[in-house]
Amino acid sequence: MGLSFAGNAWWLPAALVVGLAALLLLWSYRPHLSPPLRWLCGSLKLLGIAALALCLLEPLRSAQRVRPGANLFAIVVDNSESLRIKDNAAAQPRDALVRQWLGSPADGWQADLADPFEVRRYLFDGRLQGVTDFDPLTFDGRSSALGSALGTLAERLRGRPLAGVLLFTDGNATDLAGSPPSLDGLAPVYPVVVGRHEAIRDLSLAQVSVSQSAFEDQPVTIQVEATAPGFRGERIVARLRDPSGRVVEEHAHTVRGDGSSIPFRFQPRPDDLGLAFYEMLVLAQRDASATDRPTNTLQEATLANNSRFLAVDRGGGPYRILYVSGRPNWEFKFLNRAIETDAQVQLVALIRVAKREPRFEFRGRTGETSNPLFRGFGSQAPEEVERYDQPVLVRLNTRDELELAGGFPRTPEELSPYHAVVLDDLEAAFFAPDQALLLQKFVSERGGGVLMLGGMESFREGGYHRTPIGDMLPVYLDREVPTPPDTPLRYDLAREGWLQPWARTRDQESAERQRLDTMPPFLVANRVRGTKPGASLIATARDPAGHDHPALVVQRFGRGRVGALLVGDLWRWGMRDPAARADLDKSWRQLFRWLVSEVPERTELSVEPIPADPLGAVRLEARVRDPKFQPFDNATVTLDIEPVTFAPAATGAPAGSRPEAAPASQPIRLRAEPSPTEPGLYHATFLPRHPGAYRATASVTNELGAPYGRATAGWAHNPAADEFRSLLPNLPLLESIAQRTGGEIIRPEDLPAFVRSLPNRSAPIMESYARPLWNSPWIFAFALACFVTEWGIRRWKGLP
Repeated sequence: MGLSFAGNAWWLPAALVVGLAALLLLWSYRPHLSPPLRWLCGSLKLLGIAALALCLLEPLRSAQRVRPGANLFAIVVDNSESLRIKDNAAAQPRDALVRQWLGSPADGWQADLADPFEVRRYLFDGRLQGVTDFDPLTFDGRSSALGSALGTLAERLRGRPLAGVLLFTDGNATDLAGSPPSLDGLAPVYPVVVGRHEAIRDLSLAQVSVSQSAFEDQPVTIQVEATAPGFRGERIVARLRDPSGRVVEEHAHTVRGDGSSIPFRFQPRPDDLGLAFYEMLVLAQRDASATDRPTNTLQEATLANNSRFLAVDRGGGPYRILYVSGRPNWEFKFLNRAIETDAQVQLVALIRVAKREPRFEFRGRTGETSNPLFRGFGSQAPEEVERYDQPVLVRLNTRDELELAGGFPRTPEELSPYHAVVLDDLEAAFFAPDQALLLQKFVSERGGGVLMLGGMESFREGGYHRTPIGDMLPVYLDREVPTPPDTPLRYDLAREGWLQPWARTRDQESAERQRLDTMPPFLVANRVRGTKPGASLIATARDPAGHDHPALVVQRFGRGRVGALLVGDLWRWGMRDPAARADLDKSWRQLFRWLVSEVPERTELSVEPIPADPLGAVRLEARVRDPKFQPFDNATVTLDIEPVTFAPAATGAPAGSRPEAAPASQPIRLRAEPSPTEPGLYHATFLPRHPGAYRATASVTNELGAPYGRATAGWAHNPAADEFRSLLPNLPLLESIAQRTGGEIIRPEDLPAFVRSLPNRSAPIMESYARPLWNSPWIFAFALACFVTEWGIRRWKGLP
């Protein structure tokens, strides 16, 4: 803003007039007033004369203003479902208030905004959409992609003169996940907050988490946290249903306070292996006991956050474990009986019943190694002759007569079909150097598991020190630790063991402690110097002197797992009574399940949500490996995706509490594309159209078109869980957006005044203008006020 004068030629006359007036005033007031009043009255009259003389100079005020029609201004309105909520004591729901605030583009503040700006109007829910007016507002969007909408707006109008963004939203973004949005290059944002910041009566599922373990009694645990503001003292029911509509498990809790969370814990036992789907519902006791499907009698703010779909994958199985023993023993008898009852694990045994005998040196022709008496009879090939001094092995539970026909596998193709290998009372010399290295790679590269059991020919006693197998064990074998004969040892869980569900057989600490106290003492244990760094000590064996020795130690090795069970007569545990026998069987099953729980398959399918995707798109990744467990590049992967249909609940579910689940339809078939960065990886992207649970099946064919493998995966799409995570406006986020862009929070009632002030605010394209001050009524009013005040003082003193 500046001041200039158009009548520069009048400077001298104006100065002469003011100077002459000053002399006349000084002469006229001299004999009549006291000095203070004389100077006051003279100054007032002189100021009035100076103001009138200033008009002769034609003063102009110059300033900057928005050039009409040259700048853009965006109005962005949230079109998501969360704006259908009605706040406490509000006469209308939020969507009706937004429509009222917007008014009509032909009149009101929108019309005032269109005079100096080119107005662009947008809606956003899962994506940003340009509109000519706000008639398409439906407030049915399943997500509030606030961050994506602002980023898209900045990208669309990049390089354009955008003066500001007027944003109508509650600020509950579903695509930010706690991180602030990127606001680079965005004009000032002026949020208009929709909703009141006060608690609303609502019952919701705030948090649902699913965890799985090898614990046999509780393979799946579902932790639920519900919130129920406005339900103090009422009974709340959480219900778990399967797709058939059957109630799997149900729990109830009384609400103690409005701000506290209500915890629930579910431990379902799926009937079959593989994928299982559930629906979690939370509702009030009066609705849970209804005989029909009642309406929202409790007047909740919304019912969309009362349910959630879940997907649980217990693995396909059966997992095949190769048990290799140096002699028949009691340990195999008990663990084999335990595994026989587990449909998830299959035990294949290779047991040596006779050791290798020295080869007899025949004296025959030069170079002849076979018995001369059999010269000319049968095959005398060297590979046949070598069988005379090989150990005698017994195969049990094999798939066919060819499996393990040559003894322990010698190639990756022979070993990779197994998920784990158990070594029991077997010396290191049993393995050829290439077999020992193969077993190490089986763990580190293939991701398999190896468990060594204690015995007379295990660990250091078996010569595993400085061998590929000994190097991957979780205990040190470099020093011989003397073992007193027949020393009783008490088995106990270490600190890490108490934290591992698979290491326990009871679900309560007191019951587990009682079980440990009643275990019989053990007499066979392999002593080691200690555990390696990074290994987990699960159990200890305490001698009569009170010293603890490692009994069960596990660790990660490459992609796989390795365990060392140093107690060699664990079978004594099962000889005590039938209850102890059941505990021993359960312990073996859980240990083996842990050993194979993360072993990869030749064909695997995983589902990963695309980070911050506002529409809930997922990335399906299929990893395919050849018989050597190397990446398989020449495969064709087809993905069949189908929604899981849930039967409606006959009772106990308020109408509208379930989100609109995906309708039954034909599977959607996608072709997975090879990854350009990772061999053996095939991927595709899928965008679910409806909330619900989904099952994906990957079918793999080789380069000849023959079936190669199949894998399944599942996931749940719950957009309402994020959309209605909070019913209160996210005022801190909106204040942060306004502050970072140079905007401010605008109250709805201040919209007209705010729009009128915009032409005088900064914008990308401005223009200069000049306004004359000489014809302003304020100058003449000022001069008149000076004259009237001077006249009043003179009349007050009785002067003419």
